[in-house]
Amino acid sequence: MFKKYFTYGLIIVALLGSIVVDFPGVANFLGIGANFKVRQGLDLQGGTQLVYQTDISKVPLGEEDDSVTGVVEVIRNRVDSLGVAEPVIQKTSNNDRVIVELPGISDINEAIDLIGATAQLEFREGILDKSIDANGQILSSNYEDWADVGLTGANFVKAQVQFDQSQSAVISRPQIGISFDAEGRDKFAEVTGRNIDKPIAIFLDNEILSAPTVQTKIDSESAVINGNFDIEEAKLLAIQLNAGALPVPITLISQNNIGATLGSEAVEKSVVAGILGLLLVMLFMIFYYRLPGILAALALVFYTLLSMAIFISIPVTLTIAGIAGFILSIGMAIDANILIFERMKEELREGASLLVAIEQAFKRAWSSIRDSNFSSLITAAILYGFGSGTIKGFALTLGIGILVSMFTAMTVTQVMMKLMANSSLKNKMGLWINGWNGGKV
Repeated sequence: MFKKYFTYGLIIVALLGSIVVDFPGVANFLGIGANFKVRQGLDLQGGTQLVYQTDISKVPLGEEDDSVTGVVEVIRNRVDSLGVAEPVIQKTSNNDRVIVELPGISDINEAIDLIGATAQLEFREGILDKSIDANGQILSSNYEDWADVGLTGANFVKAQVQFDQSQSAVISRPQIGISFDAEGRDKFAEVTGRNIDKPIAIFLDNEILSAPTVQTKIDSESAVINGNFDIEEAKLLAIQLNAGALPVPITLISQNNIGATLGSEAVEKSVVAGILGLLLVMLFMIFYYRLPGILAALALVFYTLLSMAIFISIPVTLTIAGIAGFILSIGMAIDANILIFERMKEELREGASLLVAIEQAFKRAWSSIRDSNFSSLITAAILYGFGSGTIKGFALTLGIGILVSMFTAMTVTQVMMKLMANSSLKNKMGLWINGWNGGKV
């Protein structure tokens, strides 16, 4: 009994939540402050795509991935300063190129100049009552509030993740080991010597990365940055530091400007194609399966609302390829219902009652539904893992669509059919099972 009412509640919550997310007017009426909207990709909104060739010939073997990831992070920080809405910055799987998509960007030359500049790593000390107080507590993280000490990425050699091995450490926490050249060692010793029990700020492109407190004067080629890092944060910080000190050279090899008119036309045609495809599938189901087809069509509407709500909530950047993946998943969404209905025909023809036929149809069709959908999910995962750009968008929307379709077919459709079979309409069921078992309920 609990399972049944839990399922009902889950469906109702998912439906209401989808309506709120999909229709901004509903959210505004309910006083929900969240700004739900579809994130449009470059080909829909218009903007600029930049493709950079990376030079990893001098990167040590095995460190290519981290080096190019560092370049992506540096570019992301720079693009954020432009105020570009929803940029897409990614590298290819072989680290050969970095692709930057800037929706709605107007000044392409500014973006090229900013992205192509050399990353700048700096160590800066605190200024009393401006960046730190008398107790060494940080008051500001603004670049201008910290003083230059002449220690930059030019003196920096390498950063790597390590773990605290001291006897006083109860838990071995991640930390960042950094090393300098001879000149950097002298500068670091000087600045740490006069800032004991005070923070030294580390800036990348004028953005603060960390501000560790100096425990003692450090007169060596290496030092340690401690903080409340988890392993992923420590790794990311090491990548950012290395990118700031030794950025992988990049060369702009392609730039494409996409006008808003193309985006508008693409959106209009895609929406028409999606609606038309949805209606044709629903009409086929209603014509061929009658009342079960109507229930399947209602489940398909639920599927569409829920899928769009997930796209908006994640959020998924919708491109033409992504919309194509979603439209394709509409056809796959109805596939499970067809398997179930055909199995129900067999059960009814063998003399099973309506409720037993429904139970057995969903139970016995599950293995086929599971296998076909999981094989498609594996394909989508491979496309997402090894593809880039539009291929990833296609794979992501297709994968989400498959997962949602399994939920709607096995849960929503089943609940509606059982409710119908248990209702007063049961006596009229001969209309829709006519020809399946001779019209007998």
